[in-house]
Amino acid sequence: MTPMTDGAAGGGDARISTREAAARLGVKPETLYAYVSRGLLGSRRAAGGRGSTFDPGEVAALAARGRAATSTGSGAAQPSEPGSGSASCADGWGRIRTGITRIDTATGSYAFRGVDAVALAEAYAYEEVADWLWTGELRPGVRFTAPPLPLAAARAAAAALPAGSSPVDRMRVAVVAAGAADPLRFDLTREAVLGCTRGLIPTLVDALPLAGGADRGDAAPDAPAAGGAGRGDRRDTGRIARQPDAPAAGGAGGSGSVARRLWSRLTPREADPASLRVLDTALALLIDHDLATSTLAVRVAASGRAHPYAAVSAGLGALDGPLHGQASALAHRMLRDVLDQGGAGPVVAAHLRAGRRVPGLGHRLYRGEDPRARLLLARLADVPAAADALAAAQDTVATAARHTPLHANVDLALAVLSVASGMPAEAGEAVFAVGRTAGWVAHALEEYAEPALRMRPSSTYAGPPAPQPLPRPGTSPG
Repeated sequence: MTPMTDGAAGGGDARISTREAAARLGVKPETLYAYVSRGLLGSRRAAGGRGSTFDPGEVAALAARGRAATSTGSGAAQPSEPGSGSASCADGWGRIRTGITRIDTATGSYAFRGVDAVALAEAYAYEEVADWLWTGELRPGVRFTAPPLPLAAARAAAAALPAGSSPVDRMRVAVVAAGAADPLRFDLTREAVLGCTRGLIPTLVDALPLAGGADRGDAAPDAPAAGGAGRGDRRDTGRIARQPDAPAAGGAGGSGSVARRLWSRLTPREADPASLRVLDTALALLIDHDLATSTLAVRVAASGRAHPYAAVSAGLGALDGPLHGQASALAHRMLRDVLDQGGAGPVVAAHLRAGRRVPGLGHRLYRGEDPRARLLLARLADVPAAADALAAAQDTVATAARHTPLHANVDLALAVLSVASGMPAEAGEAVFAVGRTAGWVAHALEEYAEPALRMRPSSTYAGPPAPQPLPRPGTSPG
């Protein structure tokens, strides 16, 4: 294409059109304008006021920076990564920039926005960590409340499932029903999304039936916050940080912590302070863990501007597999077998004989201990009822270490909690889903700030060459 001259620019410098600049960078025009909006590239209005023109030198320099970052693998921002990730997934799918979580495989630690995540979970309650992650402001005693109409729709949908449905099965239908009942769900402004999420997390919890069908005071839905139009969060400034076991404010109002309300949905046993503290810590630790499968699904949905309910639904769908959200259920069943058989030896042997990995051991991102498991197992040591399950877990780790030196991961820690607390095998997945919803929304918020539809990788066709004849009955592809 012949470079066009921008006579209105003054000086008569040869400039190139939008189409030519996009072609030289290998991106779409929409991505090109995203670079302009982020200050990576300058533009001028073309003569006559139609379209824009670009300095070919600036375009070449931007392209060169992208090639240098790609060749060195430095992780520096490429042209396709104007803010936090690739603007066109065809040329940047494998590297998505984020300011939420950093995992340091060398030290075996991870941080939320630069702050050690384990320290955050030790110091603050789940809601406090989640709200801080979204806003950068720590609000002691913050409460999340479920708006009445979405909660009613979510409860009705969850109750319609068969009796044997798992908690996360019920959450999957609950999030769809809650979204359908929220007429403001398509408002993707930051404050609207945060208001939605502060209501969605307790809705997912309160939509679950009480364990054992007990009539518990914390079961009632929360009243909407004053002036919140059913979407606000209520702030209880009298609450002491890191005490999720504090009595629910307002009696039967259901304004207790997310951990307290989730506990009553997972087990009919009364919650002791130490156990409730473990559950709350688990929720905080699980808020995010970089681009796990479910988190990537959320970002893809958000890239297409799916509303928060739909984005969370994508994450819940990606959990439904033995290698992600359901891993703790496998560890739970293994611990039950260890307890039933009086030792880990036969159970570990059975897994290895069948060619299966021993559940709850090892994590591909950590050479040593999973920091989440380390904190949870330490806190479980303060729970008298967890002694047997904790001993079974330690026996499993020691037995498996004779075969391969793997450490306990967070799934094994969740299994100890669920076994010790009389929860079903699927409880760990429910804890994971509730905790991770906060992180999913943090990633969705990042993605909403990026160019729309950037999560669009290119495929390599590997099917039969065209043209092929029309199919006929009784024939199969060649």
